[in-house]
Formats: sequence, C-alpha cells, structure tokens
Amino acid sequence: MPWTVIPAMLTALLIMPQGAAAADGYTMADFARVPKIDAHLHLHGANQEAWLALARKDNFRALTINVDYPDFPPLEQQRRVASALAHQHPEQVAWAATFSTEGFERPEWSAATLMDLDSALADGAVGVKVWKNIGMSLRDSQGKLVMIDDVRFDTLFNGLAQRGVMVLGHQGEPHNCWLPIAQMTVKNDREYFAAHPAYHMYAHPEMPGYEQQMAARDHLLARHPALRFTGVHLASLEWDVERLGRFLDAHPGVQVDVAARIGQLQYQSQRNRARVRAFFIKYQDRLMYGSDLAQSAEQDDAGFVADMDQVWRRDWRYFVTADRFSVPELEQPVRGLSLPRAVVDKLYRINAERAYPQAWHQPQSEK
Repeated sequence: MPWTVIPAMLTALLIMPQGAAAADGYTMADFARVPKIDAHLHLHGANQEAWLALARKDNFRALTINVDYPDFPPLEQQRRVASALAHQHPEQVAWAATFSTEGFERPEWSAATLMDLDSALADGAVGVKVWKNIGMSLRDSQGKLVMIDDVRFDTLFNGLAQRGVMVLGHQGEPHNCWLPIAQMTVKNDREYFAAHPAYHMYAHPEMPGYEQQMAARDHLLARHPALRFTGVHLASLEWDVERLGRFLDAHPGVQVDVAARIGQLQYQSQRNRARVRAFFIKYQDRLMYGSDLAQSAEQDDAGFVADMDQVWRRDWRYFVTADRFSVPELEQPVRGLSLPRAVVDKLYRINAERAYPQAWHQPQSEK
C-alpha cells in the first residue's frame, strides 16, 4: 500500500481542528521535563560549560559530529575536543568521528584510514561522518570529480560495515541548490546561495546534477547492504516527504535525521499538513531530531546558547503543538504538527538511543 494512503486508524489523528493538540501529545509546558537528544550538532569550543548548563536545563543530550569542513577547526582539534567532552560528560555528550580524504588514491590509504578510525572508536566515537566533499569537490589525480560510490572507497565502507559502526552520510545539497534562486522554497537557502554563487549548482551545469548525487548514494547503499547508515539532513530528500518515504522503503535499515531541514518540512506542511504529519507517524521508527548548530568563530558562549535554546524550543513547538507561528525560513506562519507523544519520544530520544547504543552512559563511579 502506498504510504500516501493513510490507514483508517490514523484518520482521527490527522484530521484535527485548528488549535487543537493531540489528545496523547505533549505541550510547550513539557519541553524541559521530557528527556531529549540533539543527534546532530557541532561543539568545537574547549570550554562548553555554558552549553552544558543549557542542555541540562532544557533536558538535552547531544551527539557532536566531526566534519572535514574547511570552516571548522582542523580535524585533530575537532577530535580532541569531542573526545574530551565525551570523557568528561559521558552522560551528556557522545561524538562521531570523521576522516580526511587526502591521499585517497594511495594504495595504503584505506587501511590507514580504518586504523585511524579504529583508534577513534576505541576512544569512544559512536559513528563516522562521511561528508559531501565526496561528490561535490573531491577530485582525483586526473581532475575527475569523485562520487561516493567510487570503487576506491569499497575497502573503507566494507571495513565500516564489518565493524558495525554507524555511518552518517551527507551527500549532495538541498534540492534548492539546483534551482534558480527565485524558485527556492526557503529564505535561508535563497540568502545563502545568493551570497555564495560558487556553491549554487544551478549556475554550474558542468557539475553532477541532484539526481546523480542521490543515485550515487543509493548505489553505495546497494553495494554495501550491511552498512549501518543514517542519511543526515533528511538524506537530502528534504523537499518531498513522499520521495523520502520511497527512499526509506527501499532501504529498510536506514534512518534519517531532520537537522537543518525543518524549514523545508514546514514549507511542505504549509501546503499539506496532513501529508507531513502522516509521514512522521508512518516512519516514526526511522527519524531522529538534530539541530546542526555550531558555534561560529565570532559568536560568544552566551550568544551560542541563546540561539540554541531558541531553536530547540521553536522546533519542539512545531513537532508537538498545533500552534500557528512564524519561523525564520518562511514568509508566512506555519502550523505545528501536534504529533502523538509516542512519535515525539522516538523522534527526540528513542531512535537515537537505538542508533547509538554505546552513547550517553553514566560514569562508572555513578553506576
């Protein structure tokens, strides 16, 4: 049965008067009471006391993710900070490692990279991030762009599958990246790509298209069926929950997080709230909450935690209430999804605990 055919048992949940809340749902008053996990953010500062205080107040744990991103600190520094945080606050913070693609064509690269990742895993890393530079910017010695399903990565992904480690895959960009700016669906994309034309793929037809990026990722998953995989940023299928549902159906072992793509969900729910709500209910075991926030170099600790508290509360409002309110990504207000409590618990905690069973444990001295 297509996922768009809503089972009769969900009808009462999906057809609700405006302003109503799910009878079995949460409210804004529950925000600080309910245990939650932000399964996608980036904590880079050596001193995170302000963030830790906020996380305890708002009842959040976190997965901080290392990324081979030029605007982030060097990989060695990212790992050092993440490891220290997780060791010092294991009940609060877990971390995911990553790797450099430098020298990936050398015969010894795969074995050396797996050895390095083994060291990170032994140090407590609970996942490995694979970034969009593979497919978007990485080129081989012949000048050819290298896609994520390139056979030169087979040894790496086979090794990660054998280790049972969660791979967090960011492939491609939002669908808006391949559209004219005037056709983009959310304000933050229009502003970003207008300011960064080098990254606006619509203006670069010589680069792989959106469908090529998605096909390469799907080919990777087909070639490595044992690979544990989370498609971060809604697997770059944020623009269409029906298409995303087909992806999840085709890859039953895969999950996705919503990090930095909630605005695109809200754009869709402005047009068909029932469809987006039905998606969250049907795929409630496959979705994880994440914010993708990172402290910028010019932002002090107070500004960072204020932004995070605001984002966390605004996102909670969208998922748990039926309120109509304004969001930064859209010109017109959006109405919350008012998801059932069981769905919210999976989105905000249970699915992340299942995906990362070694994360967020109490120190030995407290057990």
